[in-house]
Amino acid sequence: MSLAIVGIVLAFAIFVLLLSFRIAQEYERGVVFRLGRYREVKGPGLFWLIPFGIDRVVIIDMRTRTVSAEQQETITRDSVTIKVNAVLWYRIRDAAGAVINVSQATSAVYQLALTGLRNIIGQHDLDEVLQERDKINVLLRDFIAPSTGAWGIEVERFEMKDVELPAAMQQVMAMQAEAIREKRARLIKAEAELEASEKLAAASQRMIGNPAALELRRMQMIAEVGAENNSTTVMMIPSDFVTLSKSLSEYLREHGASGSSVARAA
Repeated sequence: MSLAIVGIVLAFAIFVLLLSFRIAQEYERGVVFRLGRYREVKGPGLFWLIPFGIDRVVIIDMRTRTVSAEQQETITRDSVTIKVNAVLWYRIRDAAGAVINVSQATSAVYQLALTGLRNIIGQHDLDEVLQERDKINVLLRDFIAPSTGAWGIEVERFEMKDVELPAAMQQVMAMQAEAIREKRARLIKAEAELEASEKLAAASQRMIGNPAALELRRMQMIAEVGAENNSTTVMMIPSDFVTLSKSLSEYLREHGASGSSVARAA
């Protein structure tokens, strides 16, 4: 009879002993409390706890977690209402701190991220939010990092994912972009015309000193006109007539001026 009792006791002890073993995965840590007080962090692998409720363990996942922040409607510094989506990446560095220093660490980090998103967007103009995303992302991370550090949590990245503008603001920005493109097009056209006029002026100076070049250019122009419109009638006038008419006009101008001066003297 005594052997049977001993056997039962041994079997129960072995059963309780087996139940007291715990296994933590490579990415997990076990925060052990003994009689309500923090004892140590165990894992990964196999570890043993004192049974009968003396030891209690809280398993913490140490991997990086990704949280997509719900769309937030906020107002920028220049009083423009926008809707912003963001994504948060964080991981638990201190398993004991994440259990002891904060209740429901995941929810606490999420709510802190939403608060930081609203505050940082409200401190910047719309143009800064749209054009300086890297700067805004750094400010978002720095805003929540001190608080999460005290909880044993490290924020790896906190970035805006999407910025939704009101329809009226989208129309205004489209008009502004169109005006900027039109301004650039006009500037480019004006620069091209200025460069072309400078080239034409230089070419005309060269042709003045070389009548043969002027004649070749005239013949090329006639050939181009004939190729474009065959119904056009082109009359050829030698360049000598142009030179002769110019000389004649200068001669008449000189003699006319000298004749008028003689008449005054008389």
